[in-house]
Amino acid sequence: MDFPNFDPVAIHLGPLMIRWYALAYLVGFLAGWRYGLYLVSLYKEGTCPNKTDIDDFIAWAVLGVIGGGRLGYILFYNFPQYAEHPLDIFKVWQGGMSFHGGVAGIIAALVIFAMKRGFSPRRLADIICCAAPIGLFLGRCANFVNGELFGRVTNVPWGVKFPAGGMLPRHPSQLYEAFLEGIVLFVLLAVLAQKQKVREMPGVLTGIFLIGYGLCRIAVEFVREPDEQLGFIMPYISMGQVLSVPMIVLGACVILYAFKHRKIS
Repeated sequence: MDFPNFDPVAIHLGPLMIRWYALAYLVGFLAGWRYGLYLVSLYKEGTCPNKTDIDDFIAWAVLGVIGGGRLGYILFYNFPQYAEHPLDIFKVWQGGMSFHGGVAGIIAALVIFAMKRGFSPRRLADIICCAAPIGLFLGRCANFVNGELFGRVTNVPWGVKFPAGGMLPRHPSQLYEAFLEGIVLFVLLAVLAQKQKVREMPGVLTGIFLIGYGLCRIAVEFVREPDEQLGFIMPYISMGQVLSVPMIVLGACVILYAFKHRKIS
């Protein structure tokens, strides 16, 4: 099928253009914040983090995700380009974000924030990880609207002819990721978050998110076109898959730690 004639700009206000990708970030942060407030209400009153902590952390989350995502893309995906043209680092409107970098950024943000507030970062991490699939879903949908990060050539009936992908149909891998990383992971974590025994083991939800995302990303990368400037890191292995392996290992370690240190105040 032909690619739908999407306009990557959602709102035109004279010279100001607001793109769907920017809206995905904005709505993702706002929806994640509201969902985080709901999740906090499931815990006993007086536990940390509380609703005030969630309100205050949203600014930290924005800085962690955007700063870490940008830095991760520069280091892992296109370092020679930015080394040659360092001013391009600040041209975020041209795209170039790494999810794995964003994860590193928000981990650093929540650890520092929790230490400043004097509570364990594990429960805050659980709340953030439960909300993260909302942003992932919206971001992948925006990738599809932009016609970027498409899949490899395919003959499946739902293959899409992306403008930047040539004349042959390709896997709409952005939608695969939106479904797996967004919908499936959100529902799984939402169901588990309702169970008091799970909530009483801070870190379990975080570990499940890390493992779940890593497995979903590795699976989809087998039909996703690798980044043009990188290609395959090893035969049939992409950078996205390589970076997902440490996430899975970290997730398993976090779960094991959570089972050994079950309750926190």
